[in-house]
Amino acid sequence: MAETQQPNHEAPANGKPKQERSWIRLAIFGLLFAVGVIWGGMKLLRSFSYEETDNAQISGDIYPVSPRVPGTVLDVRVKLNQNVKAGDTLLTIDPSDYQIRRDMADALLLKAKASVSAAQADIAEAAATQTKLDADLRRSRNLQHQDVISRAELDAATAGATASSAKHAAAGDKYKAALAQEKQAEAELKNAELQLSWTTVKAPADGQISKKNIEPGQLVSPGQLLIAVVNRNDLNIIANFKETQLAHMKVGQPVVIHVDAFPGKEFKGHVDSISAGTGAQFTLLPPDNASGNFVKVTQRVPVKIVFDEKPDAPLAAGMNVIVEVKVK
Repeated sequence: MAETQQPNHEAPANGKPKQERSWIRLAIFGLLFAVGVIWGGMKLLRSFSYEETDNAQISGDIYPVSPRVPGTVLDVRVKLNQNVKAGDTLLTIDPSDYQIRRDMADALLLKAKASVSAAQADIAEAAATQTKLDADLRRSRNLQHQDVISRAELDAATAGATASSAKHAAAGDKYKAALAQEKQAEAELKNAELQLSWTTVKAPADGQISKKNIEPGQLVSPGQLLIAVVNRNDLNIIANFKETQLAHMKVGQPVVIHVDAFPGKEFKGHVDSISAGTGAQFTLLPPDNASGNFVKVTQRVPVKIVFDEKPDAPLAAGMNVIVEVKVK
């Protein structure tokens, strides 16, 4: 007689029934789904209150340093990434030629001053002579009325007084010309001294040497970019928002700032100003939408954002950031 087969109630190899494992999987999936719903809901709710863009960079005042006079560089006193103060000497240009020009201008000024002094002496002499001859003329007129002297003697006195007056006027013109030459010489001396002072190139503001293209012995010319100084104490952010994101954006609204270089770190700021033109309007060839092949493109508007407090991280101009402006 065949034996009756008994049902197998043994547990699976992993020690748990299949039904129990199914409930665990459902619980995990349910938890993940709940987390996803909560996260998505928070992101959706946040999207109604914040406007976000990653088209943003840290910006700062960059001061280009260029020589104002040509010459050969004698000495470069700064290194790359060195901190400097306004007025610190960055480099020196050979001042020999400019010292000679200054000395020549100084000599011309001394000569001009001597000419002015001589002209003043001539005026004084001409004035004294004119005073004497005018007095002689008055006496001659009185004597001629009394028939003491002849008419010819009166005419001679008149001619002498007239000539003296002309010499006095000429001396005055000579003095004015000498004075003008003196002023011109003074201006040339000031210009020579100014050019000599420009052979010492100084830092225009506090900052950090962030670019250096100069070495001793190099010949430089005016307008040539030698050094760039970046003011790290006054950094801000230029964020380029889509025009469709600006409906509720206003000056003063709080901003959350995330810098790519410092993940997990959060900075606080606020909207400082909104540009009066889109970025495309300031390109070399701004778009002309009056043409027949117009294609509508969403424009971006630069928004300046400033930090509420000085950042406690070594931020640098040009770093990428993500900003979130609380608009509601």
